[in-house]
Amino acid sequence: MTPAQIDRKVVTQRAAWIREMTGALADLPLKNKRQFLKNRHNIAAAESYLRRSLEALFDIGRHILAKSFGFPATEYKEIARGLQDKKILNEEEAELMRKMAGYRNRMVHFYHEITPEELHEICLNHLDEINLLLDRMLHSIGKKE
Repeated sequence: MTPAQIDRKVVTQRAAWIREMTGALADLPLKNKRQFLKNRHNIAAAESYLRRSLEALFDIGRHILAKSFGFPATEYKEIARGLQDKKILNEEEAELMRKMAGYRNRMVHFYHEITPEELHEICLNHLDEINLLLDRMLHSIGKKE
């Protein structure tokens, strides 16, 4: 794969999508676990918003690697490794992104194993990590959203 120019429109659209999805997650009653868990619509919405924000985050990472470095990452954990190798993310951030890749894969392939309590805990305590990685990638290409 030959490096090319990053498509700012792609990055901007995905970044906006992530902000929208994490904002929607923040609108759920996450601070009140009992209230969150008693409504199945909260759980379904949280799963969808979280999965879609993670997928968009990995889409941005894949786009940066492909366009800036000609690095064809196909799997999510490969994207995290590639972003570390290319100095877009530091080791700690890349490890965080690898964990996100694993969780996203669980959400898609082992969805029946994820409990509402686990989903609640992740949404309550880890949303800022998605935005941290997004900001890091945007900073690396000189784009502020």
